Amino acid sequence: MRRVFKNISWLANFDEYSVWENAYIVVKDNVIEKIGTDEVTEECVDEVIDCEGYLVIPGFVNTHHHLYQSLFRSIPQVQSEKLFNWLTFLYELWKNIDYEAVYISTVVAIYEMMLSGVTTTTDMLYLYPNGKNELFDAEVEGAKRTGIRFHPARGSMSLSRKNGGLPPDSVVQTEEEILCESERVIKKYHDPDDLSMLKIALAPCSPFSVSPELMRSTVELAERFNVLLHTHLAETKDEEEFCLEKFRRRPVDYMEELGWLNPRTWFAHVVWVNDEDIEKMSKADVGIAHCPVSNMRLGSGIAPIFKMKNRVRVGIAVDGSASNDTNNMLQEIRTAMLLQRVKYGAGAITPVEVLKMATSGGGSVLRMKRVGKIKEGMAADFIGFKMDRIEFAGALSDPIGAIVMCDAKSVDFSVVNGEFRIREGRILDDEIDYMIRRHNEISARLIGL
Repeated sequence: MRRVFKNISWLANFDEYSVWENAYIVVKDNVIEKIGTDEVTEECVDEVIDCEGYLVIPGFVNTHHHLYQSLFRSIPQVQSEKLFNWLTFLYELWKNIDYEAVYISTVVAIYEMMLSGVTTTTDMLYLYPNGKNELFDAEVEGAKRTGIRFHPARGSMSLSRKNGGLPPDSVVQTEEEILCESERVIKKYHDPDDLSMLKIALAPCSPFSVSPELMRSTVELAERFNVLLHTHLAETKDEEEFCLEKFRRRPVDYMEELGWLNPRTWFAHVVWVNDEDIEKMSKADVGIAHCPVSNMRLGSGIAPIFKMKNRVRVGIAVDGSASNDTNNMLQEIRTAMLLQRVKYGAGAITPVEVLKMATSGGGSVLRMKRVGKIKEGMAADFIGFKMDRIEFAGALSDPIGAIVMCDAKSVDFSVVNGEFRIREGRILDDEIDYMIRRHNEISARLIGL
């Protein structure tokens, strides 16, 4: 299949910032074959798409999520709680999730993200109530249905309340089972190819939900199978105090002791860090998933992205929908820019810089060499915005900046792996209405409505 996207009014990349006018993209199967601004031939082409009036940019890469949490949005009892209290309450609801709940919530959450421009996403599924290891398989099947480029992380929790952790016994697993299941899903699903649609990472949930031994064993397993490592880190002041009390180390120092400061690692949040921590992470070449809305919603703080942006690999993330409570990457990108300006001033970060974090930056965090850029030989993952919409009126002096500065709302089209997934602003799944309805039914059951 060869498609030509022609007459693109503006075509932008952000890794090395460039804007082409009246451009075209030739896609052969799932790869960008050619881009340019000269005359494009329409011979031997299966479809021609006229993109006059469109801004086309690389698809967004979401670097941290908990997809099942879309079933638990805006719950009144925890709308104003900080992280530890929020978790303690929700664990009692989450412990009842099942295969269908994970499958349906994965589909719905991913489609919502796709509407906001996400073409690649990771996920951390760390909850396996009463040994329901098949929940990871449910998530993979749901993601396959949507056509997203998927890099899930097999999460884990081994410390229940009786062992000094936060979760109830019903949602933790033995460390032997965790390592066995981690190996199983790598062998079953992980595709290391540069254009892979499915890669696996390993993700002990956090310093307060797993033991030091599991953290070290997970590093060894990741090295053996050459996969990435992921965990939450330095999200709240409470976590810092927990690490100091239990391990006599601040979070980044604790990760260093466990062997987690290495190039295959990326951390979510990283709010409570100092200059020395940033220097250590920079030297270790770790990645960061910045989750501004979740950090604001839970009152966790403001991650010092201004200090890290030129020293550490940084991507943007929507985080779980129970702490956001959306799957909207466009909102996340705009908030990421505004939040840094609140703390560091109006010049702290530009629209182009934050768009880079959301595209090639996310690709770098996930070590995906062929996503996040519209260039020859790259994966055919890109999104389009029709710039004659009311939200962009008066903003065409800088259409690229308008995506961040204005209320972009949603994409008009999304191409993932060479295939349309959103077209004319519509999700291309005839069962989406059923999925939403069933999602709400499952949510009501789990919440107890």
